[in-house]
Amino acid sequence: MQPEDLVRDHTIYACVMGSRAFGLATPDSDIDRRGVFVAPTPLFWRFEKPPTHVEGPAEEQFAWELERFCELALRGNPNILECLHSPLVEYADDTGRELLSLRGAFLSRRAHDTFTRYAEGQRRKLDADVRVHGAPRWKHAMHLLRLLTSARDLLRTGELTVDVGQEREPLLAVRRGEVPWPEVESRMARLAAEAEAALSRTPLPPEPDHARVADFVFRVRRASAVA
Repeated sequence: MQPEDLVRDHTIYACVMGSRAFGLATPDSDIDRRGVFVAPTPLFWRFEKPPTHVEGPAEEQFAWELERFCELALRGNPNILECLHSPLVEYADDTGRELLSLRGAFLSRRAHDTFTRYAEGQRRKLDADVRVHGAPRWKHAMHLLRLLTSARDLLRTGELTVDVGQEREPLLAVRRGEVPWPEVESRMARLAAEAEAALSRTPLPPEPDHARVADFVFRVRRASAVA
């Protein structure tokens, strides 16, 4: 079985991510498709295991095998958590809908560390651009502000919201380079401080619900084995 066949025949969940899911799309924005597939259990009985992820078969398409997807989500990976909360769901079968019903089981205070580390990595890239070119990549600056806002609000409310809503126009102004870099830096620092303050009183649990997710993966694997 080719990797593309796994995506075509065994996808349980598919969504659109990127600027379109964030509410930041412009006429030239790509359509970034993400998904989750379940490799048939008998494939794991071979020496050569099925892939943990597959690029394609369409352009801008990427999918994870269920177990890998859940592992990353339990670690608080920002991209994976946002994929689970995309407002643009294109497909979900019964298993996919159960995965979506488990979204809260993946959320925990770990998100503060994972979102912060990811944000710090992106900030280093922006700072390097400023040193070399005299200005950041404004699109990347916009998305970093979006990520920091999302992390702060997740810690405050216990819920992850992907669409930026009323922040669309202020963020697009950053993308167009209309906001001075020092002001963008100030916003980033403020959002990071607000996220740190929210951590002490967040409604999020200390750890994700590993047992609930593990039970789900086990049942999916068992059902596939006897299908």
